[in-house]
Amino acid sequence: MTLQSIDPATGEVVWEGAADNAEAVGAALAKARAAFPAWGALPVAERVAYAEAFRGALEARKERLAETIARETGKPRWETLTEVAAMIGKVGISIKAQAERAGERRQDMPFGEAVLRHRPHGVMAVLGPFNFPGHLPNGHIVPALLAGNTVVFKPSEMTPATGAAMAECWAEAGLPDGVFNLVQGARETGEALVAGEIDGLLFTGSAGAGAHFRRIFADRPEVILALELGGNNPLIAWDGDVEETASIVVQSSFVTTGQRCSCARRLIVPDTVWGRDLTDAIDALARRIVIGKWDDEPQPYIGPLISDAAAASAKARVDDLVARGAKPTREFKILDCMSPAFVRPTVLDVTGIDVPDEEIFAPVVQVSRVADFDAAVASANATRFGLSAGLVSADDALWDRFVLESRAGVVNRNRPTTGAAGSMPFGGLGESGNHRPSAYYAADYCAYPVASFEAANADGNSGAIAAMLKA
Repeated sequence: MTLQSIDPATGEVVWEGAADNAEAVGAALAKARAAFPAWGALPVAERVAYAEAFRGALEARKERLAETIARETGKPRWETLTEVAAMIGKVGISIKAQAERAGERRQDMPFGEAVLRHRPHGVMAVLGPFNFPGHLPNGHIVPALLAGNTVVFKPSEMTPATGAAMAECWAEAGLPDGVFNLVQGARETGEALVAGEIDGLLFTGSAGAGAHFRRIFADRPEVILALELGGNNPLIAWDGDVEETASIVVQSSFVTTGQRCSCARRLIVPDTVWGRDLTDAIDALARRIVIGKWDDEPQPYIGPLISDAAAASAKARVDDLVARGAKPTREFKILDCMSPAFVRPTVLDVTGIDVPDEEIFAPVVQVSRVADFDAAVASANATRFGLSAGLVSADDALWDRFVLESRAGVVNRNRPTTGAAGSMPFGGLGESGNHRPSAYYAADYCAYPVASFEAANADGNSGAIAAMLKA
């Protein structure tokens, strides 16, 4: 079977190759299994050296890799350059996290010492998403390899060229054969990988897929499962400068054409003149957003959705909300002058409307007007998800309350909900994850702790037993 990736802005074929069948996936898993003992036994310093060589390969190819990501995803070049920079920075961050969170610690004891070590799980399957096809799987792969695991990586079927470019960088780093393995394909390939003999599944993607993995791994407790999923994220905008607040809302809701799992999907504002002025300012700012192809000059702020089908799906979801009573203050529209994957940012007033608690992976924000801050916090938490949340307010007391009561793994103040530091954990609650946050905390799920009591010899044990028996 042939696999293709398509530039969503032009419809041109970016990459074409064979999709791996179950037999090919099995062969990749066997190679990873055979390579694991020697790789896991390497001193950490040697694995660090390979990761640093990978970083050098990324730096040498950053322009070319940024172009590949841009062509496959449609994201503007300025954004894909920042993605490659994040991939490069992830190596140093992961090395530090490995030492801090999964290193070795010794403590003197009367009989010898207590030692804490961390051991790799074995063969890790990594399934990558399309929206950040380099950065997000890289955040699983680098920590997994540093910990001593071997990896079989399947990129999204929409971004295989990016996965192939990453594999080239690892090959250039000189990894031993079988330590990093790439398989390409769609659902069938992923199913074969997940069903294979793996010790861990590291997944970034939709909440629906995450729920599926929870179910199928319920009877496989030996497999570590780390899920980084989406969210129906709330942003409370409560006071402050209207223009500055509108800028935070637009960045939170529309960056990457709304295709970030941490984008604000729900905007909660006071039912006041200030709240109405804010929505007017958001609409005015959204009208100024430049939309275009990845290589347009000047650079656009956003590009297309990942595919024509994604745009059609988003439109159907918005049409359903309007049928339920939502009032568009800026209507959803597929742009006729470009490919059918291009859409314009959309603002819907859903105050008083019973709307589904679902993530719309597109530049769509739903506005709810509430009477007071109690209602705002209740509305923010009225979701089965829990990835990111935000508050725009100069009131310290409101922030203290919100950060205490908010049910989310990333909670920002006066900054976009999409802001997250690589030196911090990234993950969510509820259907946004499974309590195994990624980013700096990825080291935690890539190795397991081993605690030991150790003495150079057995002296003293028989005396202790004899004294107890005598007593």
